[in-house]
Amino acid sequence: MRFQVKLVMFDLDGTLLDTAPQIAEAANRMLVALGKPMLPQAQISTYIGEGVQNLIKRCLTGNPHDEPDAELFTQAQPLYHDFYEKNATDSQPFPSVVAALQQLKAHGYLLACVTNKPEKFTMPLLEKAGLADFFKIVVSGDTLPKKKPDPLPLLHICQKLGVLPAEAVLVGDSETDIQAAQAAGCFVVTVPYGYNQGRPIDEATVDATVQQLTEVVDLLELPALLKRG
Repeated sequence: MRFQVKLVMFDLDGTLLDTAPQIAEAANRMLVALGKPMLPQAQISTYIGEGVQNLIKRCLTGNPHDEPDAELFTQAQPLYHDFYEKNATDSQPFPSVVAALQQLKAHGYLLACVTNKPEKFTMPLLEKAGLADFFKIVVSGDTLPKKKPDPLPLLHICQKLGVLPAEAVLVGDSETDIQAAQAAGCFVVTVPYGYNQGRPIDEATVDATVQQLTEVVDLLELPALLKRG
């Protein structure tokens, strides 16, 4: 069975770009500046996906559920932002990302990027990686009052592009993406190589999984306009 969609939305961290090395480097430089011990990249990568504030809190406490001291958190935020701004654009696309976006665009699909990363990091990352021009719209973590797993960013994209949620699919790497897509009424496809707080994706909760992004086009019906052409 193929999905009849017009719009393909992509998560950024862990789906399009391998951002964990640069995030971990910035987070560890923040920790050192605060006199705290560094953390392994593998551990920091499990903190990615629910916004930069949650990432910083988790790095400070070493636990996804604990709250850091408020004063320490206030000190940490500008440090992390300054360090990450210096290395963020070193992140590289995962294999097959560019080919997949080229394929989907050539087949007539609308493409969008939806991420919980702040806009000041999102756009330079996409531009440096050569991906920005593929997307009709990019929604970052601070574009709207709410971010994933809330459905608002996905519904906003659909509304802006004149597409029903049932005509859209989100491709992501985490439970955050799954919850957002299902709440919005979109299809959801996941990749296994992302972060997802260190847990494997429960494939029973998604519409499909792909090993690499070039497989996404094989899941989709060609848009009606292209078929008529």
